[in-house]
Amino acid sequence: MTMLGYAALREGGAALVTLPMPEPAPYQALVRMEACGVCNGTDSKIIHHTFKLFDRYPTLLGHEGVGRVVQRGEKARCLREGDLVLLPFVEGDLAGYSSGWGAYCEYAVVWDLKAMLEDGLTPPDSAYAQSLLPPDMDPVDATMIVTFREVLSSIPRFHIEAGETVVVYGAGPVGLCFVKFLKHMGCTVVSVDITEEKAERARRFGADYAVNSSKDDVVSFVRERFPQGVQSVVDAVGVNALLNEAMEMIDDHGKICSYGISPKLEMNLSWAPAPYNWSLTFVQFPEKKEEAAQHAQVMEMIRTGELVPRDFISLVLPLNEIGTAFDLVEQKKTDLKTVIEFRK
Repeated sequence: MTMLGYAALREGGAALVTLPMPEPAPYQALVRMEACGVCNGTDSKIIHHTFKLFDRYPTLLGHEGVGRVVQRGEKARCLREGDLVLLPFVEGDLAGYSSGWGAYCEYAVVWDLKAMLEDGLTPPDSAYAQSLLPPDMDPVDATMIVTFREVLSSIPRFHIEAGETVVVYGAGPVGLCFVKFLKHMGCTVVSVDITEEKAERARRFGADYAVNSSKDDVVSFVRERFPQGVQSVVDAVGVNALLNEAMEMIDDHGKICSYGISPKLEMNLSWAPAPYNWSLTFVQFPEKKEEAAQHAQVMEMIRTGELVPRDFISLVLPLNEIGTAFDLVEQKKTDLKTVIEFRK
């Protein structure tokens, strides 16, 4: 049997390709994919050959996937057919295509973590984050859990503490996640983006202040309200020049926090305007165990309505329109999350 998958090509660009279906190993289950979020910070960079240290072309794309178990390996006794699972991947090479996680394929696999641990085996890192979801959860909504967990796991990496004042650059899906989680921690949050529409959206998501940087000077805005500076600045956009601007806003021992992989991997950094003591931390690749550790909190916030996944999603398209989805994302014609749905 064959399936479709979306692949980044060696010569550049991406295309839907026909592939054999993956075969689950004994401790794996075969999963029929139901939805997968488009990650501009990862998928688009791989397509354009600008993702740091990645050179395994052609490669199967997608890492924000949700699907249902349809077949179990002989030792995957703790999974059941029909289980809704997070983060199915294509493991290893498939028909000459490497795994760029592969969740845009119509079928993928998950590990049975519980069974492996019961049998004294060492699971791969990805297994720890392949969580079971409520069976009746909307798979499109569930794709946002990946971003929620990745962002939430980065906050302790950045050493941001409850009650701090934090500037967050970017009011897209990632930036708004930072706003939500920082407000949950009791932080004062200043959101920065380039349009009034995004500023207003950030306010609706809980930001205490929202700056339209196309018309207001961010440093002046922040310093007028916080003369001693702020404790942390988060770049959720991936524009290296913002790290220099952040130098002018932090207080003594302030933290500059860069989330994700910028397409430009070097910069001219001047710390002349910074205080004597400060730190710069990059979180470029969330670790799966750390991400999984945030699952219970994310699911509780969804249950109570504090997090509404659909609020972060602006466009849902079928797999056969995935090329259009990427075009719209790269042209910034959809500024929240775009999700691919594997419609029957």
